[in-house]
Amino acid sequence: MHVQSIIDEINQLGEEILKKKKQLAELRKEVPEQEVENYRFRNRDEEEVTLSELFDDKNELIVIHNMGVGCNYCTLWADGFNGVYHHLIERAAFVVSTPDEPGVQEDVAAERGWKFPMVSTKGTTFKEDMGYAKDGYNHPGVSTFRKDAAGKIYHYAHTPLGPGDDFCSVWHLFDLLPGGPADFKPRRKINRETSLQLTNNIAIQVNDYEKAVQFYEETIGMKVEKDLGDETRLSFNGMNFFMERSDGNQVFFEFATDEFDEMKAQLLEKGCEITKEYSEKSVMMADPYGMKFHLFESSNQ
Repeated sequence: MHVQSIIDEINQLGEEILKKKKQLAELRKEVPEQEVENYRFRNRDEEEVTLSELFDDKNELIVIHNMGVGCNYCTLWADGFNGVYHHLIERAAFVVSTPDEPGVQEDVAAERGWKFPMVSTKGTTFKEDMGYAKDGYNHPGVSTFRKDAAGKIYHYAHTPLGPGDDFCSVWHLFDLLPGGPADFKPRRKINRETSLQLTNNIAIQVNDYEKAVQFYEETIGMKVEKDLGDETRLSFNGMNFFMERSDGNQVFFEFATDEFDEMKAQLLEKGCEITKEYSEKSVMMADPYGMKFHLFESSNQ
Protein backbone atom coordinates (compact mmCIF):
# COMPACT_ATOMS: atom_id res chain seq x y z
CA MET A 1 0.00 0.00 0.00
CA HIS A 2 2.85 2.35 0.85
CA VAL A 3 4.46 1.70 -2.55
CA GLN A 4 1.20 2.42 -4.35
CA SER A 5 0.81 5.72 -2.51
CA ILE A 6 4.31 6.76 -3.66
CA ILE A 7 3.47 5.82 -7.25
CA ASP A 8 0.23 7.80 -7.01
CA GLU A 9 2.15 10.80 -5.71
CA ILE A 10 4.68 10.47 -8.58
CA ASN A 11 1.86 10.39 -11.15
CA GLN A 12 0.13 13.35 -9.55
CA LEU A 13 3.34 15.38 -9.46
CA GLY A 14 4.01 14.53 -13.12
CA GLU A 15 0.56 15.82 -14.07
CA GLU A 16 1.16 19.00 -12.08
CA ILE A 17 4.47 19.59 -13.84
CA LEU A 18 2.82 19.23 -17.26
CA LYS A 19 0.10 21.64 -16.17
CA LYS A 20 2.70 24.14 -14.94
CA LYS A 21 4.55 23.90 -18.25
CA LYS A 22 1.37 24.78 -20.12
CA GLN A 23 0.82 27.70 -17.78
CA LEU A 24 4.40 28.83 -18.40
CA ALA A 25 3.88 28.72 -22.17
CA GLU A 26 0.71 30.80 -21.84
CA LEU A 27 2.41 33.27 -19.50
CA ARG A 28 5.21 33.83 -22.00
CA LYS A 29 2.60 34.97 -24.52
CA GLU A 30 1.69 37.85 -22.22
CA VAL A 31 5.20 39.33 -22.34
CA PRO A 32 5.27 41.99 -25.09
CA GLU A 33 7.59 41.03 -27.92
CA GLN A 34 10.39 43.46 -28.70
CA GLU A 35 11.41 44.64 -32.15
CA VAL A 36 15.10 44.02 -32.79
CA GLU A 37 17.59 45.15 -35.40
CA ASN A 38 18.53 43.01 -38.37
CA TYR A 39 21.83 41.75 -36.91
CA ARG A 40 24.64 40.78 -39.27
CA PHE A 41 26.57 37.55 -38.70
CA ARG A 42 29.07 35.42 -40.63
CA ASN A 43 28.29 31.96 -41.99
CA ARG A 44 30.58 29.00 -42.65
CA ASP A 45 31.85 30.61 -45.88
CA GLU A 46 32.85 33.82 -44.06
CA GLU A 47 29.98 35.55 -45.86
CA GLU A 48 27.72 38.07 -44.19
CA VAL A 49 24.24 36.79 -43.37
CA THR A 50 21.52 38.81 -41.67
CA LEU A 51 19.13 37.76 -38.95
CA SER A 52 16.31 38.16 -41.46
CA GLU A 53 17.97 35.72 -43.86
CA LEU A 54 18.19 33.08 -41.12
CA PHE A 55 14.39 32.74 -41.26
CA ASP A 56 14.77 31.16 -44.71
CA ASP A 57 11.18 30.59 -45.92
CA LYS A 58 9.65 30.64 -42.42
CA ASN A 59 8.30 33.52 -40.34
CA GLU A 60 9.49 32.06 -37.03
CA LEU A 61 13.05 31.32 -35.95
CA ILE A 62 14.78 29.43 -33.12
CA VAL A 63 18.31 30.55 -32.27
CA ILE A 64 20.49 28.54 -29.89
CA HIS A 65 23.10 30.54 -27.99
CA ASN A 66 26.02 28.11 -27.90
CA MET A 67 29.07 29.01 -25.78
CA GLY A 68 31.44 27.69 -28.42
CA VAL A 69 34.05 25.00 -28.89
CA GLY A 70 35.33 25.23 -25.32
CA CYS A 71 32.08 23.97 -23.76
CA ASN A 72 31.47 20.20 -23.75
CA TYR A 73 28.00 20.75 -22.35
CA CYS A 74 27.01 22.98 -25.29
CA THR A 75 28.30 20.25 -27.60
CA LEU A 76 26.06 17.73 -25.80
CA TRP A 77 23.01 19.95 -26.27
CA ALA A 78 23.87 20.55 -29.93
CA ASP A 79 24.22 16.78 -30.54
CA GLY A 80 20.64 16.44 -29.28
CA PHE A 81 19.31 19.24 -31.48
CA ASN A 82 21.03 17.62 -34.45
CA GLY A 83 18.94 14.48 -34.04
CA VAL A 84 15.64 16.36 -34.27
CA TYR A 85 16.73 19.12 -36.65
CA HIS A 86 14.81 17.65 -39.59
CA HIS A 87 11.66 17.75 -37.44
CA LEU A 88 12.27 21.27 -36.13
CA ILE A 89 12.56 22.85 -39.57
CA GLU A 90 9.13 21.53 -40.53
CA ARG A 91 7.79 24.10 -38.05
CA ALA A 92 10.35 26.92 -37.85
CA ALA A 93 13.84 27.92 -38.96
CA PHE A 94 16.62 26.75 -36.62
CA VAL A 95 20.16 28.10 -36.23
CA VAL A 96 22.97 27.63 -33.71
CA SER A 97 25.04 30.73 -32.96
CA THR A 98 28.47 30.66 -31.34
CA PRO A 99 31.23 33.20 -30.59
CA ASP A 100 33.73 31.06 -32.55
CA GLU A 101 35.22 31.98 -35.91
CA PRO A 102 33.38 30.39 -38.89
CA GLY A 103 36.36 28.13 -39.67
CA VAL A 104 36.30 26.68 -36.17
CA GLN A 105 32.54 26.18 -36.41
CA GLU A 106 32.92 24.36 -39.71
CA ASP A 107 35.55 21.95 -38.35
CA VAL A 108 33.50 21.11 -35.26
CA ALA A 109 30.27 20.70 -37.24
CA ALA A 110 31.97 18.33 -39.70
CA GLU A 111 33.47 16.26 -36.89
CA ARG A 112 30.16 16.00 -35.01
CA GLY A 113 28.06 15.46 -38.14
CA TRP A 114 25.87 18.46 -37.33
CA LYS A 115 23.26 19.23 -39.99
CA PHE A 116 21.92 22.55 -38.74
CA PRO A 117 23.25 25.92 -39.96
CA MET A 118 25.61 27.89 -37.72
CA VAL A 119 26.58 31.54 -37.57
CA SER A 120 29.37 33.38 -35.80
CA THR A 121 28.28 36.22 -33.52
CA LYS A 122 31.86 37.38 -33.02
CA GLY A 123 32.10 41.15 -33.41
CA THR A 124 28.38 41.69 -32.82
CA THR A 125 26.33 42.65 -29.74
CA PHE A 126 23.74 39.96 -30.46
CA LYS A 127 24.45 37.74 -27.45
CA GLU A 128 24.75 40.72 -25.10
CA ASP A 129 21.49 42.20 -26.36
CA MET A 130 19.69 38.89 -25.97
CA GLY A 131 21.05 38.50 -22.41
CA TYR A 132 23.49 35.64 -23.07
CA ALA A 133 26.81 37.43 -22.74
CA LYS A 134 27.58 39.24 -19.50
CA ASP A 135 30.79 40.55 -17.92
CA GLY A 136 32.89 38.99 -20.68
CA TYR A 137 31.34 35.52 -20.37
CA ASN A 138 29.00 33.73 -22.79
CA HIS A 139 26.00 31.80 -21.49
CA PRO A 140 23.89 29.10 -23.14
CA GLY A 141 20.25 29.68 -24.00
CA VAL A 142 17.47 29.86 -26.58
CA SER A 143 15.87 32.88 -28.22
CA THR A 144 12.89 32.79 -30.56
CA PHE A 145 11.93 35.41 -33.13
CA ARG A 146 9.05 36.36 -35.40
CA LYS A 147 9.19 38.21 -38.71
CA ASP A 148 6.13 40.06 -39.94
CA ALA A 149 4.97 40.69 -43.50
CA ALA A 150 6.85 44.00 -43.60
CA GLY A 151 10.12 42.27 -42.67
CA LYS A 152 10.30 43.62 -39.12
CA ILE A 153 11.82 41.18 -36.61
CA TYR A 154 10.58 40.68 -33.07
CA HIS A 155 12.23 38.88 -30.16
CA TYR A 156 9.44 36.68 -28.77
CA ALA A 157 10.83 34.53 -25.94
CA HIS A 158 14.02 33.22 -24.37
CA THR A 159 15.18 30.74 -21.74
CA PRO A 160 18.56 29.56 -20.43
CA LEU A 161 20.01 26.10 -21.04
CA GLY A 162 21.56 23.89 -18.39
CA PRO A 163 21.54 20.41 -16.79
CA GLY A 164 17.99 19.36 -15.93
CA ASP A 165 16.25 21.63 -18.44
CA ASP A 166 13.72 20.45 -21.00
CA PHE A 167 16.11 20.69 -23.95
CA CYS A 168 18.52 17.80 -23.28
CA SER A 169 17.07 14.33 -22.78
CA VAL A 170 20.08 12.66 -21.13
CA TRP A 171 19.47 14.26 -17.72
CA HIS A 172 15.87 13.03 -17.56
CA LEU A 173 16.96 9.53 -18.55
CA PHE A 174 19.67 9.61 -15.88
CA ASP A 175 17.05 10.60 -13.32
CA LEU A 176 15.40 7.22 -13.93
CA LEU A 177 18.58 5.37 -12.95
CA PRO A 178 19.17 4.24 -9.34
CA GLY A 179 22.34 6.35 -9.21
CA GLY A 180 20.90 9.36 -11.03
CA PRO A 181 23.31 11.54 -13.08
CA ALA A 182 26.10 10.75 -10.55
CA ASP A 183 29.25 12.57 -11.65
CA PHE A 184 28.45 12.48 -15.38
CA LYS A 185 30.40 14.92 -17.52
CA PRO A 186 29.97 14.91 -21.32
CA ARG A 187 32.87 13.69 -23.44
CA ARG A 188 33.77 15.49 -26.62
CA LYS A 189 35.08 12.50 -28.56
CA ILE A 190 32.65 10.25 -30.41
CA ASN A 191 35.17 7.58 -31.45
CA ARG A 192 36.79 6.03 -28.39
CA GLU A 193 39.10 3.64 -30.22
CA THR A 194 41.60 6.21 -31.55
CA SER A 195 41.99 9.98 -31.69
CA LEU A 196 40.55 9.95 -35.22
CA GLN A 197 37.06 11.31 -35.79
CA LEU A 198 35.41 10.74 -39.19
CA THR A 199 33.86 13.98 -40.49
CA ASN A 200 30.82 14.39 -42.71
CA ASN A 201 32.89 15.80 -45.60
CA ILE A 202 33.48 13.80 -48.77
CA ALA A 203 35.34 15.13 -51.83
CA ILE A 204 34.69 13.67 -55.27
CA GLN A 205 36.96 14.45 -58.23
CA VAL A 206 35.33 13.96 -61.63
CA ASN A 207 36.39 14.63 -65.22
CA ASP A 208 32.84 15.41 -66.43
CA TYR A 209 32.26 18.09 -63.81
CA GLU A 210 29.16 19.95 -65.04
CA LYS A 211 27.21 16.76 -65.81
CA ALA A 212 28.21 15.24 -62.46
CA VAL A 213 26.92 18.25 -60.53
CA GLN A 214 23.71 18.20 -62.57
CA PHE A 215 23.25 14.48 -61.93
CA TYR A 216 23.71 14.70 -58.17
CA GLU A 217 21.46 17.73 -57.94
CA GLU A 218 18.62 16.71 -60.26
CA THR A 219 18.66 12.90 -60.09
CA ILE A 220 20.01 12.14 -56.61
CA GLY A 221 18.41 15.19 -55.01
CA MET A 222 21.42 16.83 -53.40
CA LYS A 223 21.20 20.54 -52.58
CA VAL A 224 23.75 22.87 -54.15
CA GLU A 225 25.11 24.97 -51.28
CA LYS A 226 27.87 26.91 -53.05
CA ASP A 227 29.35 27.06 -56.56
CA LEU A 228 33.05 27.89 -56.54
CA GLY A 229 33.66 27.47 -60.24
CA ASP A 230 35.82 24.34 -60.29
CA GLU A 231 34.24 23.01 -57.11
CA THR A 232 30.64 22.76 -55.93
CA ARG A 233 29.57 22.02 -52.38
CA LEU A 234 26.42 19.94 -52.15
CA SER A 235 24.60 18.61 -49.09
CA PHE A 236 22.52 15.49 -48.57
CA ASN A 237 21.11 14.20 -45.26
CA GLY A 238 23.71 16.12 -43.27
CA MET A 239 26.66 15.05 -45.44
CA ASN A 240 28.77 17.55 -47.38
CA PHE A 241 29.89 16.53 -50.85
CA PHE A 242 32.58 18.60 -52.58
CA MET A 243 32.41 17.93 -56.33
CA GLU A 244 35.74 18.93 -57.91
CA ARG A 245 36.77 19.33 -61.55
CA SER A 246 39.68 16.95 -62.28
CA ASP A 247 41.34 14.86 -64.95
CA GLY A 248 40.67 11.70 -62.95
CA ASN A 249 37.94 10.22 -60.80
CA GLN A 250 38.72 9.84 -57.10
CA VAL A 251 36.87 9.92 -53.79
CA PHE A 252 38.34 11.36 -50.59
CA PHE A 253 37.01 11.17 -47.04
CA GLU A 254 38.26 13.09 -44.01
CA PHE A 255 39.55 12.55 -40.48
CA ALA A 256 39.94 15.08 -37.67
CA THR A 257 42.32 14.37 -34.79
CA ASP A 258 43.47 16.13 -31.63
CA GLU A 259 46.80 14.29 -31.83
CA PHE A 260 47.87 15.34 -35.31
CA ASP A 261 51.63 14.80 -35.14
CA GLU A 262 51.34 11.42 -33.41
CA MET A 263 48.63 10.18 -35.77
CA LYS A 264 50.46 11.38 -38.89
CA ALA A 265 53.62 9.56 -37.77
CA GLN A 266 51.65 6.40 -37.06
CA LEU A 267 49.96 6.46 -40.47
CA LEU A 268 53.27 7.04 -42.27
CA GLU A 269 54.78 4.13 -40.36
CA LYS A 270 51.93 1.92 -41.54
CA GLY A 271 52.61 2.70 -45.21
CA CYS A 272 50.53 5.81 -45.87
CA GLU A 273 51.96 8.64 -47.97
CA ILE A 274 51.42 12.39 -47.87
CA THR A 275 50.16 13.49 -51.29
CA LYS A 276 49.59 17.16 -50.50
CA GLU A 277 50.42 19.39 -47.56
CA TYR A 278 48.12 22.35 -46.87
CA SER A 279 49.73 23.40 -43.59
CA GLU A 280 51.63 21.92 -40.66
CA LYS A 281 48.37 20.51 -39.33
CA SER A 282 46.51 19.65 -42.53
CA VAL A 283 47.56 17.06 -45.16
CA MET A 284 46.13 14.80 -47.83
CA MET A 285 47.19 11.18 -47.48
CA ALA A 286 46.98 7.96 -49.47
CA ASP A 287 46.81 4.61 -47.74
CA PRO A 288 48.55 1.48 -49.18
CA TYR A 289 45.22 0.12 -50.48
CA GLY A 290 44.01 2.83 -52.85
CA MET A 291 41.99 5.10 -50.56
CA LYS A 292 42.82 8.78 -49.98
CA PHE A 293 41.80 11.06 -47.15
CA HIS A 294 42.31 14.45 -45.58
CA LEU A 295 43.84 14.55 -42.08
CA PHE A 296 43.70 17.75 -40.03
CA GLU A 297 44.05 18.87 -36.43
CA SER A 298 40.66 19.33 -34.83
CA SER A 299 39.52 22.63 -33.36
CA ASN A 300 37.28 20.57 -31.08
CA GLN A 301 39.79 19.98 -28.26
